[in-house]
Amino acid sequence: MDRSIVHIDMDTFFVSCERLLDSSLDNKPVLVGGTGGRGVVAACSYEARAYGIYSAMPMRTAMMICPEAMVIRGNSSIYSKFSDTVTDIIKESAPLYEKSSIDEFYIDVTGMDRFFGCYKWAQELRSKIIKETGLPISFGLSTSKTVSKVGTNEAKPNNHINIPKGEEKSFLAPLPVKKIPMVGDKTYKMLLNMGVKYVKTIQKMPLELMDRVMGKNGVVIWRKAQGIDNTPVIPYHERKSVSSSLTLQRDTIDVQKLKSILVSMAEKLAFYLRNGYKLTSCVTVTIRYSDFDTRTRQKRIPYTSLDHTLIKTVLELFDQLYDRRVLVRLVGVRYSHLIGGSYQMDIFEDTAEMVKLYQAMDYVRNRFGQNAIRRVATMGTRGIGQMSNPFNGLPPVIPAHRRI
Repeated sequence: MDRSIVHIDMDTFFVSCERLLDSSLDNKPVLVGGTGGRGVVAACSYEARAYGIYSAMPMRTAMMICPEAMVIRGNSSIYSKFSDTVTDIIKESAPLYEKSSIDEFYIDVTGMDRFFGCYKWAQELRSKIIKETGLPISFGLSTSKTVSKVGTNEAKPNNHINIPKGEEKSFLAPLPVKKIPMVGDKTYKMLLNMGVKYVKTIQKMPLELMDRVMGKNGVVIWRKAQGIDNTPVIPYHERKSVSSSLTLQRDTIDVQKLKSILVSMAEKLAFYLRNGYKLTSCVTVTIRYSDFDTRTRQKRIPYTSLDHTLIKTVLELFDQLYDRRVLVRLVGVRYSHLIGGSYQMDIFEDTAEMVKLYQAMDYVRNRFGQNAIRRVATMGTRGIGQMSNPFNGLPPVIPAHRRI
């Protein structure tokens, strides 16, 4: 049976949420992101894009290009609520869906044509989301995730497109190769040096040539250019939390030692969040005293997966919890309310340089082990060692098209 895959994307999501809260932003160039001297653009309206502004551009540069732009720092908790509302609507209607990020979904509607038509069903779902949330929505329908995603991007803003079976190649052919998912800046430059500017050129190239020049990535790109993508829609069963705890070999009241252990836990769990393409918005710290009195405290934070934000929160919670001069036998850290995503929400707080630093650190850890890079504060901790990856089977690194 031929597959039918819908890709849904909430157009300029952060900007759209802000406009629902403040209509004075309508039809104006709007920038959402870090407002500090080294902040970057997390999202921008189509009016701002007309000036050449794009996501991850330094905010200072964007303001030089478009001085009249409205700059908003952003509120990740508000965006999460809108995303949850859309997720609930899709959950009620879709037979099988995957939430690939805070503002993107894939829906497998294979076989529904026999009832009332996949395209009609997708249009009705889009109308329902728009009616109940007010958010602009675009979608693409085709036989694969790749073609549907490309279709969505071509349908924007606030529109939809259907690419029937057999028309995938002709639809992709005239598009620039950079439209193919996973073709980043470096790959794009490599393809340009090969004389490849449009997808139709790759479609005519022998598979063996792409394999010889670019290896496995070349094979994947060649297949995507042909409209071939059998990647399944992964059912959305979100892991609720990830945690780590340690029972000490000897009970202690050494506050510095306890903090070092908590920092080490927070750091390694954050590393696994990034490797599993996850973000957390709730941090919990647990303390168990020698008399088995167990206490926990949690705090909601903007979605993140970066060490310094999570470590700061963990230490704050520990200071609030540790109010007895009694020996401690166990400490633990838990991150919950997880969603799929990379660094997009953290751009409000962190610079592009900071994000790139984490990417470099994670590369070293993935290659040489978790303890290849450690904070000085955790050097004296023992007993934690290598922690098992709670996201086994998920992508080991942040996908290239999500990198800053």
